[in-house]
Amino acid sequence: MSTKAHPDYADTDSVPEWELRLFVTDWTPRCVVAYKNLNRICDEHLKDKCKIELVDLLETPEVARQEQIVAIPTLMKMSPLPQKLMVGDFTDEAKVLKALGIEPPRLK
Repeated sequence: MSTKAHPDYADTDSVPEWELRLFVTDWTPRCVVAYKNLNRICDEHLKDKCKIELVDLLETPEVARQEQIVAIPTLMKMSPLPQKLMVGDFTDEAKVLKALGIEPPRLK
């Protein structure tokens, strides 16, 4: 029996699609950096299996209340389960990969 908080998705090919939701407020510099970093991480590690939904909380403030979003930018991993929340600009790639349950590639 595993005691991990979430499965280890070291083999990202075994997951059909990664659904991520990025909560932003307009396009502040920090939100732009977060989006660019997230796109780069997805391109490098999840290839074409990553779907990022952008939610601008200035346009849909009710979503912030529903999802209990209190900091921006916030990333919600919708699938694969379990859901996970991350806050920040995602510059620390290793930390983002760990939060997503992805094992970073090993250097040879």
